[in-house]
This record gives sequence, structure tokens and C-alpha cells, in this order.
Amino acid sequence: MTAAEQKPNEQRIVITGIGLTSPLGDDLATLRQNLLAGKSGVSPYNIRYVGDTLAGICEFDTSKHQTRKELRRGTRAGSIATYCCNESVINSGLDWENIDKSRVGIYLGVTEHGNVETENEVYELQQFDYDVSVWNHFHNPRTVANNPAGEPALNMGITGPHYTVGAACAAGNAGFIQGAQMLMLGDCDVALAGGVSESIHTFGIFASFKSQGALANHSNPSKASRPFDIDRNGIVVSEGGCVYTLERRSDALARGATMYGELIGYAINTDATDFVLPNPQRQTECVRLALSRAGLSADQISIVSTHATGTTSGDIQESAALRTIFDEHPTVHINNTKSFFGHAMGAAGALELAGNLPSFDDNTIHATINVDNLDPECALAGLVMNQPRETTSVNYVLNNSFGMLGINSTLIIGRP
Repeated sequence: MTAAEQKPNEQRIVITGIGLTSPLGDDLATLRQNLLAGKSGVSPYNIRYVGDTLAGICEFDTSKHQTRKELRRGTRAGSIATYCCNESVINSGLDWENIDKSRVGIYLGVTEHGNVETENEVYELQQFDYDVSVWNHFHNPRTVANNPAGEPALNMGITGPHYTVGAACAAGNAGFIQGAQMLMLGDCDVALAGGVSESIHTFGIFASFKSQGALANHSNPSKASRPFDIDRNGIVVSEGGCVYTLERRSDALARGATMYGELIGYAINTDATDFVLPNPQRQTECVRLALSRAGLSADQISIVSTHATGTTSGDIQESAALRTIFDEHPTVHINNTKSFFGHAMGAAGALELAGNLPSFDDNTIHATINVDNLDPECALAGLVMNQPRETTSVNYVLNNSFGMLGINSTLIIGRP
């Protein structure tokens, strides 16, 4: 019996809805279909000042849940969040019209926010000889850190708490964890939790990765994102979002809700060693802490969803951490979602978890694509490469997301 199963039902947190947009589709079924088909979501992209590059681009219907006025005054991150929150609630089957909106909370992880709006405004200002009268009067509400959570709150009439969780590229997991904690504390009855990113719309992130020699390039866009491959050369920047409807298990059972998975364990810690370079020892400690809290041993994990971004050093460091824990257990399957559509930054952890949850039903592990020549320093016993792998059962998915300033996060989700 896991640690979660020993808790009373009102302290057990389950996923009852999933809303997402990604470069591989705007709902879970489409995303999963494309992951199993090995389809890439990376496209040619041109961004101001940097020029031609590559990116993961979302093409969801922005008008489905927002008016033209909302779109005109809002942000791309807010639009992604609004789409995902609405889709998640619809998917959950909640009687939304009769839900007490003061008992609904929104907790969304973000890598950063405000860069897109500020860059655009400064560029426009330059065209008018820096006449500040042309500065957009919505600039302040667009750039405040809580904007991506605030826009869906306004759109959906949610009067409970809303805020963002700034956690670099661990933000998708961090938003999920925050929502679960608020449910366990009784702060809300429904949590819309996950992560969003508008990163492809700021030239700064591309320029920074390029100056570091960490921006992926390839003549074939579909081959550009290649974690663990010896010829990997950096990150493909992506946008996207994924929001989960989280509820207490007791509430989900009472209304006969479909459950996609249950939170079994989690952990967040910090390297405290470097701005950018990861620390495999701290990553190992984070995974071990999550396993300990879950009451699970390493060999009980069915799938490890890796963070690996395609950078030279980052993939090696994470592989070293995972070997310490899982290499004695070759039945543990290891995969990577960034190989399909790049790094969705604040949305990465939430989207990557979503892509693996259908494995509870179909007992299939999606592959890590583009591993044409495995880097020996990234060799992992259970790495699923290039083709999906079928197994007899999937009981636990462990989802890793790490970020700059040394933040590490691990989620463990169990079969519902």
C-alpha cells in the first residue's frame, strides 16, 4: 500500500480533467496519437532580431473561449491559460454552472512573464521616436506576474484564489503541486493547476540561448530536438499550456467522475550550486524524496518522464542522476517528450505528464524520438528510443522537471 492509499479520501488528490494546447494538438487524444506516431511538432520560425530559427507553435482556436475584446487587451499566456482552464473544466464533467466559484483556485506555473509585452511595447515606442503617449495603457495588467492566472479567472468568473508560481522550467510541476497542497489544506474544493508558456514570442529567450550556444539548429526541423543523441546541439523553444482539474478523491467519487490518475508523491528541492548548470546529486535527492513520500521503491515506477532538453551538459547530468536510481531496474521505462516539440518552458512538466497518462489505459510507452546515435554518457537501461514500447501494465508515472537557478521537481502519479 502506498503512502497516498493510507490517507483518508479527503486528503487524496486526483486528476479529473485535462485541458491543453501543444505543438502536437489541442487535446489529450490528439497529443497522444501524435506521440505514439512519432510525429514532430517543430516548425521553422522567424523572430525579431534573431531571424530564422525553429520553434514549437500552438494553433488552438483563440476565439473558442474568449471575445475579441479579451484577446485585444490580454496576453498570449493569458489566452493559452484561458483556453486550457476552460477545456479542463469541460473535460472534467463538473456541473460548472452550479459550482461555488469562490471555492475554485487557479495555480499556474510560469517560467517568466511580461517579456513579450515589454519587448513589443519598446519596439513600437522606437517607431514613434520614443513618444510614451503611444505606450499601451493595458501594459501594467498585462505584465504583472499573476496575469496568466488572472485572465482565466476573469473569463470564467472564478472568485477563489488565483496566482502564478514562478519556478523556471520546473513550473508545470510546481503549479500542480501548489494546487494539490491547497486542496489538502482545504483552501479550495477544485484546483485548476498546471503550467503555461508564451516563450516563443520573446526574442530575448532565443537570443540568450543562442549566445550560450544552446539554441538548437538543424536543416530538418523535425530532427532539431534530439535529447540524448550525440549530435544534439541545444534547445528548441516551444509555447503551450496544460491545466489539470484537481479534486479530492472523496469529491470525485461522490460525483462519479472519471479519474486520470492520483497524486502519489512529490518533491521540490534546490541545487544551490550554479545559475544554469544542473547538479545530479541534488536531482537524485529530489527523486528519492518523492519516492520516499510515495512509499514506493524505484523498481515500482513504470515510466520515468525525463526533463532532458537537448543541451550537451544538461542531458549528461540528468542521465547520471537517473542511472544512480534506476539503472539496476531495466523494467523501468524512460522516455522524453521534448524530442517531439521542444521545450515548453513553464508548461513543459505539465504537458509531458499529460502525454504519459494514457499509458495507464493502453500499456504503451511513447518513445524518445531522434536518438539516431545514443551518446554513451546518456545511456540509460530503460530508455525507450524511436519506437513506442508495449508493456504488461503501467502503475506509476514519475515526472521530472528541472530549471535554472537549480530548482528541481518530481511528481509521481499513480493509476486511478
